[in-house]
Formats: sequence, structure tokens, C-alpha cells
Amino acid sequence: MSSESEEVRKEARFLGLPLLDEMGGLAQLTVASKDDEAAALSMAAAGDVVLRFSGQEIIPLENIIAGKAAGARVLVTVPDADKGRIALETLEIGADGVVLETDDPTEVARMAAVTTRERSIPLSEATITAVRKLGLGARACIDTCSLLAEGSGMLVGSSSQGMLLVQAEVAHNEFVAPRPFRVNAGALSLYTLAPGDRTRYLEELAAGAETLVVDRSGDARTAYVARSKIELRPLVLIEAEHAGSVAKAVLQLAETVRLVTKEGSIPVTEAQVGTRILARFQEGGRHFGMLVDKEEVVEK
Repeated sequence: MSSESEEVRKEARFLGLPLLDEMGGLAQLTVASKDDEAAALSMAAAGDVVLRFSGQEIIPLENIIAGKAAGARVLVTVPDADKGRIALETLEIGADGVVLETDDPTEVARMAAVTTRERSIPLSEATITAVRKLGLGARACIDTCSLLAEGSGMLVGSSSQGMLLVQAEVAHNEFVAPRPFRVNAGALSLYTLAPGDRTRYLEELAAGAETLVVDRSGDARTAYVARSKIELRPLVLIEAEHAGSVAKAVLQLAETVRLVTKEGSIPVTEAQVGTRILARFQEGGRHFGMLVDKEEVVEK
């Protein structure tokens, strides 16, 4: 981090982030041409190097990330958290770090949030205690910009304190092709998880929004929404319990909507009392999606 702003320095220290002028002399290079890529790789092999891009940014960084030797570390200067995220996600591997050059302390906090996103969410095996078929209601299919695998999907619930893991449409069905980018997530008013330990209503998700996709081991990652497809469909209420806590979700009643289990998944059309499925439980309430862990909230 490099800035003349004392407020920026205070924010960095508060968040425990290092300041570039306190990290010792790091090699620095401006990448402005193809020849500079080779120089960057050579410098990275000798030690950490901080790169600044003049002109094109993404393609040269991709080439450098792909070509750098094992153990070589490349850092990239960025003016804000948005560009920092791009640098850290380029080629999925990303740069080894970013140097944030800003006079805005809010960008420091935003950058810290990018680098501390959820990677693991604890899941529990819950027992279905009720299955009740409902009539028509509006449900949302969330089409992401990701390809999801078996056992992966979104956590959704009528309460933020209990959510069921709904699998993406990856299972084979002779009547409809898989949609590995899609999670038929349920009723519009259900909660789902977003980055930064926040919740959002399914109704709020639209193209460009961020959501979390989670697999059965609890590994979580950010996915971007390409579209939300809202239609009226028959619904079903599923309730499940674990250690006295209850999770509920209103889902579309269809064979392609599947709940994740410890070793597979089941369609909601076959869900029965006593079936064990994966769910997430968390104490506390929510205020505009933010966790208030001491608040007592009753949601029925």
C-alpha cells in the first residue's frame, strides 16, 4: 500500500494490512511492452516484484502469471478494490498480492473485504421433519456465470438462521438437459448467502449481483449472476431439524430441484420425513443482510 493520506495509513493499520514503505526494498517494474513481460519473469524468479501496467493490463498479467516459475511472487499495483479483485482472480490463479495506491480509506476496507472472502461454511446433517405441498407461487432460478458440479449449489432458507443446500441442475434427467450454471433456488422471499457474511433475498438477485455457491464439504466461492428467471410454479415447503434448530425453505415442486445429502442428492419430489440432508445453521439476526449475532429474532 502506498499513499500520502494519514487516514489511509490508519485504516491499513487498523485492518492489519502492511504498508509498502515498511516492507523493505521490493523490485518494481512498469510493464508497457511485450519485452517487459520477460523482464518481469526474470525479476520474479530472483525475488518479489511489484508490477505497474502502462496500457494493457489483463493480457500481460495473464502471460506473466502463466509463465512465472514455481515460487516466484508477483504483486500488482491497483488504484481501487475493483481492479484489485481482477488482479487476484486473473487466470483463476491471480497475482500473489496487490499494492493499493489510493487516498481513499474506504478503498482500503473494500480491498480487505475482497481478500478475506468466505472460503468455508460449516454445514450440518439435518433430518427432514415436514414436507408440505403448496399451490402456485413465484420462484427464482438463479443462472450464474459459473459451471457448478454435483453436490454444489446455493444455501436458501425462510430464516437466515437455517438454510438448506439446494443443488444446481447438474443431475441427469431424460426429459430435460442439465443446466450446470443454474440453481432453482426457491421462493422469492427466501434468504441466500452473499460475500462478506451477508444475506440477500432471492428477489434482489439480478444480472451482475454476487452470490455464494457452496458444495457439500462447505467450500464456498463467489459466483456472479447472469440472470434471475422468475416464474409461477407449484411449491413445496421443506422443514429440517438439527440439534433443536430448524431450517425451512419453500422450493419448486419438480424433479430437477434436488437437496444435497452427505453422499448424493434427492429430488424434492421424493423428500420424506426422516430423510437426512445438508443445512447451515447460525445464531443471530440480520439487519439489511448484516449479521447481528446478539439479536434474538423469531422467524416462523
